[in-house]
Amino acid sequence: MGVARRDCGGLGLGLLVVGCLILTGLELCNCGMTSSYVRNDDLSLDMPLDSDVFRVPPGYNAPQQVHITQGDYVGKGVIVSWVTPDEPGSNTVLYWAESSQLKSRADGFFRAYKYFNYTSGYIHHCTIKNLEASTCPYSPYCSSFLLVHLSELMSCLLQFDTKYYYEVGIGNTTRQFWFITAPKVGPDVSYTFGLIGDLGQTHDSNTTLTHYELNPAKGQAVLFVGDLSYADDYPLHDNNRWDTWGRFIERNAAYQPWIWTAGNHELDYAPELGETRPFKPYTNRFHVPYKASDSTSPFWYSIKRASAYIIVMSSYTAFGKYTPQYKWLQKELPKVNRNETSWLIVLMHCPLYNSYVGHYMEGETMRVIYEKWFVEYKVDVVFAGHVHAYERSERVSNIAYNVVNGLCTPMSDQSAPVYITIGDGGNLEGLVTEMTQPQPSYSAYREASFGHGILDIKNRTHAYFGWHRNQDGYAVEADSIWLLNRYWNPSQRSSVAAL
Repeated sequence: MGVARRDCGGLGLGLLVVGCLILTGLELCNCGMTSSYVRNDDLSLDMPLDSDVFRVPPGYNAPQQVHITQGDYVGKGVIVSWVTPDEPGSNTVLYWAESSQLKSRADGFFRAYKYFNYTSGYIHHCTIKNLEASTCPYSPYCSSFLLVHLSELMSCLLQFDTKYYYEVGIGNTTRQFWFITAPKVGPDVSYTFGLIGDLGQTHDSNTTLTHYELNPAKGQAVLFVGDLSYADDYPLHDNNRWDTWGRFIERNAAYQPWIWTAGNHELDYAPELGETRPFKPYTNRFHVPYKASDSTSPFWYSIKRASAYIIVMSSYTAFGKYTPQYKWLQKELPKVNRNETSWLIVLMHCPLYNSYVGHYMEGETMRVIYEKWFVEYKVDVVFAGHVHAYERSERVSNIAYNVVNGLCTPMSDQSAPVYITIGDGGNLEGLVTEMTQPQPSYSAYREASFGHGILDIKNRTHAYFGWHRNQDGYAVEADSIWLLNRYWNPSQRSSVAAL
């Protein structure tokens, strides 16, 4: 690991380390760290199409690209999605608790789309959530029978914090997977999230996903901050690359929910190809429970999961004042009950604070509109991607400016969130290595390397975040911080966990 460089004048490294450690729960000193670790900044190389990670499952019309996401507002439901390449096949998911032999069923729907010279397979989405009369084998019976067989009846309903197996497909090409539902929502419920962004399908992408899978912290769900397959970077927006990417992530996304955020590479807007409907591949392939949070669009929505309230925002649809997204968030933030979900997390694609030259200040318009709300409602952390590197901010805000007062510099603000950019999944565009100099005071740590993050919520007051760099075939925790909840610890500062 390289020695870090700090832009702090003539102070010696030893004095800095002592000064930053003698904090007894206080925040990092007012000098950011730029890692001196240097990795090859050549463009990442795609994995060959005959790689095992892209392998098509055997059998005629076998389900592929299986992935799950949360299917309701509170974490008890699951949306199962998959593709059948040759014909529609079955829309049904069979599922059963690990402790039960009784199989229940849920029925979904399928869709298909065309994009320029590409025609998709049959894309299935099935929500397992509430008991439906047509899906439970006990529904035709009388109430007295149901009371006797209550345990069997309950097996038709997903329970919190329970392992379930599920099957998709029919005949000789059924495939079986499993998932674990979230624990019941509560302020002190511990839970571990993985953070991945801008993944793509290169050798570095594979390393990132492998490191996440092998991380001893054992993430239970992935918060994905946008830019999925990078299909739009291939000639003619080659949508076959959506299929390869779906098969690539299946090894993890079929077993734990990935919470989706749309990025700029999901736009797939190409009028020169006759494709003028933005997000066409993305919206057909990825189904999210946006209506459960009274959203009118799959690009912005919220969910509760364990002790976290997660708000997904869209950087690439209208977000100005009076737009649907603006009006929705204006109503959404006051609904958050921190006595129920103590941690308030926001996901978006374009970062509001970024000190890299690449995409510098692209998030400024959204910051000006929404940052004051993030401070007012004490958002704990905002995760973003877009910049192909890693960066963590201090707790700062820049909300005093009113055109004439000249107060336009980010200031320390303990009611503000920590902003974390984690667009370093490994895509074919490579790393952003050029940084603004000197390192601005709002930037606490930055490094141009590929990697993933882990957010480990301990209780209502403390959470631990670690960023794991991809290095030499193994994962290194290059940056970490203890986050103190803004609602339950409003006057305390987050503390650096490791240097």
